[in-house]
Amino acid sequence: MASIRVPTVLLLISLSVPCKTQLRLMQFLYEMTNRFNGSIPDTNQYLPAYDFIIIGSGSGGSVMANRLSEVKDWKILLLEVGDEENFLTDVPLTPGVTQVSRFNWGYKTEKQTGACTALKGGVCNWPKGRAVGGTSVINFMLYQRGHRKDFDGWAAAGNDGWSYDEVLPYFLKSEKVDPMLEGMEKEFHGTNGYLNVENARFKTPLVDAFLEAGKEFGYQNSDPNGESLVGFSRAQATLRNGRRCSAAKAFIRPAMHRTNLHISMKSWVTKIIVDPVTKTATAVEFLKNKKRYRVRTRKEVILSAGTIASPQLLMLSGIGPREHLRNLNIPVIQDLKVGYNLQDHVTFNGLDFLVDRPVTINERNVQNPVHVLDYVFRGVGPYTIPGGAEGLAFVKTSNSTFAADYPDIEIVLGAGGLSGDTSGTLRNILGITDEFYNKVYKNIMGKNTFELVPVLMRPRSRGRLSLKSTNPFHWPRLEPNFYTDRNDLVTLIEGIRLVGQSSCMICPLGPVSFYFFQCLQIAKTRRFRELGTRFHTAPFPGCEIHPFGSDEYWECCIRKYASSLQHQVGTCKMGPSYDLDAVVNPQLQVHGVPNLRVVDGSVIPVIPAAHTNAAIFMIGEKGADMVKEFWKYRGNGIS
Repeated sequence: MASIRVPTVLLLISLSVPCKTQLRLMQFLYEMTNRFNGSIPDTNQYLPAYDFIIIGSGSGGSVMANRLSEVKDWKILLLEVGDEENFLTDVPLTPGVTQVSRFNWGYKTEKQTGACTALKGGVCNWPKGRAVGGTSVINFMLYQRGHRKDFDGWAAAGNDGWSYDEVLPYFLKSEKVDPMLEGMEKEFHGTNGYLNVENARFKTPLVDAFLEAGKEFGYQNSDPNGESLVGFSRAQATLRNGRRCSAAKAFIRPAMHRTNLHISMKSWVTKIIVDPVTKTATAVEFLKNKKRYRVRTRKEVILSAGTIASPQLLMLSGIGPREHLRNLNIPVIQDLKVGYNLQDHVTFNGLDFLVDRPVTINERNVQNPVHVLDYVFRGVGPYTIPGGAEGLAFVKTSNSTFAADYPDIEIVLGAGGLSGDTSGTLRNILGITDEFYNKVYKNIMGKNTFELVPVLMRPRSRGRLSLKSTNPFHWPRLEPNFYTDRNDLVTLIEGIRLVGQSSCMICPLGPVSFYFFQCLQIAKTRRFRELGTRFHTAPFPGCEIHPFGSDEYWECCIRKYASSLQHQVGTCKMGPSYDLDAVVNPQLQVHGVPNLRVVDGSVIPVIPAAHTNAAIFMIGEKGADMVKEFWKYRGNGIS
């Protein structure tokens, strides 16, 4: 994808001072930071063999590179197809900018029946990071682990060692949590790791109103990474001094000058070489600067290319579903269910609320020069809000069959509404058309709005990833299969009603929809009433034929306009040998293929009720310890 054009960038971070001055301020900060810390060294000279070759430097691969290079006798090669992040990726408020840049692969799904049908091209956009640091360079930075039962469920399915009590130490190992984190339950947070976790260094009055509304609805204000997931809270995010803390900043930079770690950027891996007789991974083939390289491994190839690229590489290398590979004339080395079990969190954007007071964030009101100067020189102000997300609520619908403390819906409080996206960057990410935008939001563009975004946390539908061709430079076929299990649709509709559902029994209005309930009840809570909150009632195009707020109306809206929260996982499922759908075992080793391990979000067997980046850092930490333990007594290991 081509780099973002400067006029769009300037529009998004503009000030009343000259645009070039604004851009130079942010660039100056980044360049000075890099000058102090040094650029990541990019190797062009390779050893004939390395102990470990790591493919991909995302949240899993970065942790692996750091932790394995702690063993001085091991030689590590880290291969990354992208290059270093830049000053724009540092700005927490504007991940929309980076997602229309060269740092995004720009994946799009196949057309589906009954999902994403009114988005651009009738497909869903799936941004994925193409940089040192992977998707952590372009994501919305929200840090949240999930529920205890998520991981206990993994262990119960035969994945020994992956229960909550067993993985919690690895979450804590990664973290360097701000001691001033709001609502923090200290025993559930780490303070000595590489990954910084903070609240934004700015909050609007909307956050306090949101937390108070939660109390009125009977929910506690909780720590979203504490003992109980259910409740309302401020967002926690991977921020360092008010700026994005990517996997590269957290794990690569502290290790980049270790002499036993070689980092090769702009290196496109095309194949993992597997001996067809022994089925052992022996080498990696990649392209760099139009030159082809093949480098051997003495111990392992560690695949950390992510939920899309990891299964793609396995299949290109002869590891995957036998029939599918044979149809493409790929010699089958190991018949495994690679590419199946694809899972994702679906989200429904566009539920905007107007307020009378100027307490929201939009592209116009961040033009105040004070805000950018605060960000550039002090790391404070609205630019530190991660993607505009200020609050999180984890709640349970009446459709849920899970335990009482096990949420199936999240609601994200956005400091601004979709109506404030006047430049079009956010709606471009979501795939929303200009026609839809103008019809629904034209009358409130530039006004003070915020958004409540329901997210389906426990989807039952399963998708699939497969190859379109044997060309490693072609995208794979992405079929999310949203709502193929109708329960997901019903739950998301309940999520749109959710907060009011439990409170309506004690309110005089009777059982009304969430949307009207939010409009009537959140607006009537004391704090929101003080802000003059009211719901924007313009119907979504194509759904006007249904009574507004009815099940039929919301189903229409969801099928046409709901999109992904970009939490794709599961395509190299972890499971024991008796699980016929499993690709890797509980030690993350590919079944039947020695010396090949997968360490990224693709191994997740069932998606947690979480923003999945935290879990992938944990998988990296646990995976590194597994590798160290495995090679401890096998020569040239850990002394």
